[in-house]
Amino acid sequence: MLSRDGRLFLSPLSIKKLIMKIKTMLMALAVLATSCATKNDETPVIGKQSPKIVNGRMTPEILWSFGRIAGVQVSADGKKILYSVSYYSVAENKGNSELFVMNADGSDKKQITHTATREAAAKWMKDGEHIAFLSSETGTMQLWMMKADGTDRKQISERAGGINDFLFSPDESKLLFIADVKYGERTVDKYPDLPKASGVIVTDLMYKHWDEWVQTVPHPFVADFKDNKIENEIDVLKGEPYESPMKPFGGIEQLAWSPDGKTIAYTCRKKTGKEYALSTNSDIYFYNLETGKTENKTVGMMGYDQNPVFSPDGKWMAWESMERDGYESDKSRLFVMNLETGEKTDISKDFDQNSNGLAWSTDSKSVYFVSCWHALTQIYRADIADKKMTEITKGVQDYALVIPTNKELIGVKHSMSKPDEIYSINPTSGAETELSFENKDILAQLEMGKVEERWIETTDHKQMLTWIIYPPHFDKNKKYPTLLYCEGGPQSTVSQFWSYRWNFQMMAANDYIIVAPNRRGLPGFGKDWLEEISGDYGGQNMQDYFSAIDAMAKEPFVNKDKLGCVGASYGGFSVYWLAGHHEKRFKAFIAHDGMFNLPQQYLETEEMWFVNWDLGGAYWDKMNAVAQRSYANSPHLFVDKWDTPILVIHGEKDYRILASQGMAAFNAAVLRGVPAEMLIFPDENHWVLQPQNGILWQRTFFGWLDKWLK
Repeated sequence: MLSRDGRLFLSPLSIKKLIMKIKTMLMALAVLATSCATKNDETPVIGKQSPKIVNGRMTPEILWSFGRIAGVQVSADGKKILYSVSYYSVAENKGNSELFVMNADGSDKKQITHTATREAAAKWMKDGEHIAFLSSETGTMQLWMMKADGTDRKQISERAGGINDFLFSPDESKLLFIADVKYGERTVDKYPDLPKASGVIVTDLMYKHWDEWVQTVPHPFVADFKDNKIENEIDVLKGEPYESPMKPFGGIEQLAWSPDGKTIAYTCRKKTGKEYALSTNSDIYFYNLETGKTENKTVGMMGYDQNPVFSPDGKWMAWESMERDGYESDKSRLFVMNLETGEKTDISKDFDQNSNGLAWSTDSKSVYFVSCWHALTQIYRADIADKKMTEITKGVQDYALVIPTNKELIGVKHSMSKPDEIYSINPTSGAETELSFENKDILAQLEMGKVEERWIETTDHKQMLTWIIYPPHFDKNKKYPTLLYCEGGPQSTVSQFWSYRWNFQMMAANDYIIVAPNRRGLPGFGKDWLEEISGDYGGQNMQDYFSAIDAMAKEPFVNKDKLGCVGASYGGFSVYWLAGHHEKRFKAFIAHDGMFNLPQQYLETEEMWFVNWDLGGAYWDKMNAVAQRSYANSPHLFVDKWDTPILVIHGEKDYRILASQGMAAFNAAVLRGVPAEMLIFPDENHWVLQPQNGILWQRTFFGWLDKWLK
């Protein structure tokens, strides 16, 4: 998966994962902001800050001051909402998260933690009066409990290595938790007399993944829970060398308890090494606590099957399913299983959209989910009896989460002009009421640019939705430098996302117009539009970019002599490719974590199913016409046509697209005599997650654009 830098959505896999997974990664970094109190040990407690805002314009420092909502949980009686807010400190170059509780109508909001150590994965206990959560207070993440007002805080676990996440059984007599276990043989295992040797001996694929050398994998464990003690833990995978949940983004949503507490459902791809690297075929397994036996419930279903959710009455299981092995951006189908008969039904068969973030209605008759259509992500309801799909919400927005209660829906949404906030939604009318107002004070001081939807005709005479974002105080009588935004993924929607790096309002605040097309290969416009990019990286989707920027260049307020082109991941590939084909349209390029040399990318990346599907196969397969077309469009083959200043950005811990790709592009530009600059982060992965690095990214980004476009 070539994910987008810093966004909530990557691909259909990450529409479901990165709805929760990007947040999980942010939470895993311990996020908090810059107003500081101090404990006795002088460790700063970073809290909500009041940034200095001048002329209503967004700055990098303001962007890092937003509170970031995550981990929304509703109490069993539907009366209270628990959530975390992450704040960052630029000065400390770190952060943390704090826990909040409020009534379901948004009243009586209280911050219930004020610590210098992060709290995460907080969940309601069934009495609605207590909260279980993870805290790093003692060094590793351990299970704690406290009252819902933050008092009576007690540590429950003391497990070596800590706990990653957890779920109590319905009666709270057992605890299901995720913890890392050793994977493979270490060098010191083979040569005990070399305990300080740093070399890693590799004998198979998947030795690296995302941003780590794979030495551990997560396993689900189940244990008895009595009198606030955890006893008799059992490895649900029985020591098997597989991961559950699945890396790099899988979390607790890939596991579930049956309502009777007798069964644990878990997601697992029971493969290792080369076999793992070539396949996306995961399955849903049932582990029976009484017998200790495991059963594969989705055997024969060849793509990603994940995120099981049991109906409240225990009669059904719903899950997200992709049909084809090796295709991570396949349609995410809504499947349900009758647990009495074992019959499986594709509820979304006639629904040409993805179904993500599944949640059962309280009466077990419907499943709520989020889905993107025409670059907007709304809440939908699927009725099991007749397979009827109903769109609940409207508006220019992206919903990332939905939780049904007896009366209303609780959701989390964002837009290009507003970060995540919590809302109450009427399930019949779709009427929304904001509850959290976490960033109300900051937003009230900012002047956001207008976001406009345009449909632009492509070279093959189709209509393409393109977002245009204008600077604050836009004056149609002026001429503005304009940026073409190239999306990553490559199959990730340009929806109403809010990013803490690729933030369109930040670009607009710097007096740029942004042109963000939903070019070929993006979801939300039907299967045919989505899949036209596979095996055709240099094809119609590149012409779509030209259609978008050429149409906007005709506007009198666009300075056609000051056009820039920017993008990350597949968007970075797009920048490199366009640099060799743009025929002097652009005056500046910026590529972040982009693919430059496709034959090298085929051998450098870790998830081989991706390059096999997207590029068509290996570059040495001369009889494979699709693969040969892909490699013939590798950007490195067109460097002789580079003539425009280019900024290259890359992270050295990016094992999806190695930093050597960016270095090669930079070196090629310099050797060609093209003005070039490179920003390398030795300690960042496919994203930029540290506060000071994030601000350095923004300053370098706009410094480069201003140099060549203003």
